[in-house]
Amino acid sequence: MITHYSLLTTFYFDYLSYSVYNFSHMPTASQIFFILFLMLGPFKILGPFAKITRGATPGMTNNIAIRAILLASIILLVAAVMGDQMLGNFGIPVPILALAGGVILFMVALMNVLQQFETPRISTEPVEPPAMKVAMNPLAFPTIVTPYGVAAVIVFMALAPDMNSKILVGEIILIIMVINLVFMLVNRYIFKVMAMILPILGAILGVVQVALGLKIIYNSIDALLKMN
Repeated sequence: MITHYSLLTTFYFDYLSYSVYNFSHMPTASQIFFILFLMLGPFKILGPFAKITRGATPGMTNNIAIRAILLASIILLVAAVMGDQMLGNFGIPVPILALAGGVILFMVALMNVLQQFETPRISTEPVEPPAMKVAMNPLAFPTIVTPYGVAAVIVFMALAPDMNSKILVGEIILIIMVINLVFMLVNRYIFKVMAMILPILGAILGVVQVALGLKIIYNSIDALLKMN
């Protein structure tokens, strides 16, 4: 377990240190995919999705999943375009945005890690089928579209040197959303197996994300100091 944890941590930080922390050039497509997959991908969605759609029919569950992914895709693409423009309009340096994302990531990850030590609450209330409105909140936002994920998307858009690179970021976002949709559609078939894996994976990634948030904060401050 320690060996696997060390390899995962090293691999994780190698990618992040070469891309998000390097504000001078655009990272590669594989690096962008890896980072956004961890921040926007299915591993953090399956548990909340199963809880949100509890009591829903298979058809209703699928409809909620499809609508949530459509809404999440629109939110991310709009945030990518508007966020990049707003950085320029308000004169916000990329390291400042990365710093904000790092603070949010650190706080959310730390909260998730601490929640693992709380006593599980057993609800005796009857389960009511969810309404379609849950596709927007809390599923599309903030479960699928996380604030730190949005920050990472905007950072990549700001680092993109041309329109083709910006389109590439958009395509990667859509690919990850399709992967999310596939996992959500088959979630009721695989969740019993994933329920045994997700807590372990969540604990490992939770600690890594806490450290990652601190790393982003440190490197963003360092970049800002060098700019001055």
